[in-house]
Order: sequence, then structure tokens, then C-alpha cells
Amino acid sequence: MSRNLSVNQYFNGLNKRHVPRFRFGAKGNTDWKSWQGKLMEAARASLLKMPQRVPLNPQVLMEWEGDGLIKQRFVIDVEEGLSATGYLFRPKNAAGRLPAILCCHGHGKWGKESVMGQACASDALAYGRDLNYDYGLQMAKTGFVTIAIDWRGFGERDDRRAPHWHDIAHGRDQCNLHFLNATMFGMTLLGMNVNDGQRTLDYLCDQPFVDPNRIGVMGLSFGGAMTTWMSICDERIKASDIICYSDRFEQFAIRRANYCGSQMTPGLYDLCDVPDLHGLIAPRPLLIEIGASDECFLVDDAMSCYREVEKIYAAAGVSDRLQLDLFQGGHAWGANKSVDFFRKYL
Repeated sequence: MSRNLSVNQYFNGLNKRHVPRFRFGAKGNTDWKSWQGKLMEAARASLLKMPQRVPLNPQVLMEWEGDGLIKQRFVIDVEEGLSATGYLFRPKNAAGRLPAILCCHGHGKWGKESVMGQACASDALAYGRDLNYDYGLQMAKTGFVTIAIDWRGFGERDDRRAPHWHDIAHGRDQCNLHFLNATMFGMTLLGMNVNDGQRTLDYLCDQPFVDPNRIGVMGLSFGGAMTTWMSICDERIKASDIICYSDRFEQFAIRRANYCGSQMTPGLYDLCDVPDLHGLIAPRPLLIEIGASDECFLVDDAMSCYREVEKIYAAAGVSDRLQLDLFQGGHAWGANKSVDFFRKYL
């Protein structure tokens, strides 16, 4: 009798037999409206208990001008015992209420700094240039209000800044540690970040120069995951730009282990796959950006994901609201269609 002792081999075998319960087109899940309602409820429930809302107590820490923009650094309370800092940029000479974009950063120790083009460190700027990562700054310069905060564990909320962190954590990935801590309290790190994003939208929509009915979201890599989940969880978002976060759990998670505790919820793959999550954004407009040379989310797997999203948007009767930017480049912001996309839909 042949026996297997490899846990990795076990999961690979399990994956080959696995069909998520709410994968669109499988197990009779072909009626878009019914499918969306069931998966939307289940996906949101997988975030588990959400943090209790508290007053924002917003404070503008600094305001200055640059790049033709008025720039603010602010702090808000996101739940009891925890705050977040962020940047809010707006065109200097604009009048009236403007469309606005929540700009989600990906992995990287500088968090919001690179996305908003801030010179917190020379290597942060170099990192941003390599990935064309400063979409928060660039989109503001084209006429949008943009906002970004640090997700939990990044930038100014990076616990690795604390003394003796490495002695405590022994070099472990803090996303995974925060995920484990959250689950002990019946919560998820992803749900906590969604909460922080929603509190950020509360602050954004309170601004007299922002039109709360014209809100978009965009993000690269883990920022694409946050773009996906913010769109799923907050109906104030009217258009979404997912950058280099198209793939299948089978490929980037099970086979390549290219994921962490900031991107997952318990039982998520039992429910659905990545294209199903993207498809939940329908009927709202969605731009998908895929780098042909992306080494994190390989182009064939990314395009396989996109083709499934196409089927969902077609079933919803809104194929014209789904756009693809397949660009010659790596794990970066393509920046070819974002401005026109948000101008059209916001």
C-alpha cells in the first residue's frame, strides 16, 4: 500500500478534487442574481466579527502644497484603542465637489508613503518608481481627490518598529501573526482592514470638496485584494481598478505560497475562487490590470481568472463595464486606462 507523509502533497491532491461551493458556473451556480446574493452574504460572513464603530475624532496633523495639490496628513480612530494615519490630496484650484479614489497600498514596509509619492525614505521612492506605485499622487494630479492609510502592520502601523520585535516574533511574517491573533478573538485581519477602509471612506465623504456619490478604489497586489474586498463590502464604491491581483487560489496560494494572513478568511476557498470575488463587483464598472511579465501573478493564470470574470459580467448583462489592461510590464501599475476609466464612471 502506498502511503503519503507529505502535508504539501496532501493539500495539492485535495486541491485537484476541490470545487468551491459558489464557484460561478459550477454546481448549478449559473443564475447570476441568485449566485451573487448567496456568495455575497457568505463572503461577507467569512470576515467574522467586525470591529465596533467609534467616533472618528479626525485631526489634520499637517497641511501643505506641492505638485499643484493641497496635501493633508491626518489621523482617525478606527476602533477602540486603535488609530490610523493617512494622506488626503486634492487639486489646488478645483471647485465644487470632486470624485475621489481610495488608493490601497500593497505589501512593502512603507505602506501609504510610496502610493502617495511621499519621500519618507530614498528607498521608498525607488521602490515606488520600480512599480510605478505612486498612483495616489498621479491620480490626484489628474483631478481626483485621493486618500490612503496604512493597513494594519504597514507603514506607521508596522509593529516591527517596536523595540525587541524580532526577539518576540522570531522573524515570523507579522501578517500571519496578526491573522492568528485576530482569529483568537473571533475576527479576521482582512475584516479589520476592511473596517479601517470603511472608516477612511467615512472621513473622505465628510470632506466638503468630495462628492460622496462618486467614490472609486484602486490598488496593486495586496492593494488589489483590498480593492476587491472594499468593493464587496462597501456600496459607496462605484468603480474599481484591480492591479496585478488576478489569479486562482490553486496557483498563487496552494502551489506557490504567494499569500499571507492579510488576504484570507477561514473557509474562503471552500466558498469561491478569486474570479468569483472579482465578479461580485458586478454590475459596477471594473478595470482589471495584468502585467504580461508579472512574476507574482503569472500571466496565463491571471488571464484564466479574467476570462471567468468576463463570464460573470456577461451573465449580469454588463460586459461593457468590464475592462482589461494587459500591459507589457511586471508587477506594477500599468497606468494606461485608469484615468479614462475613472473619469468615465466617476
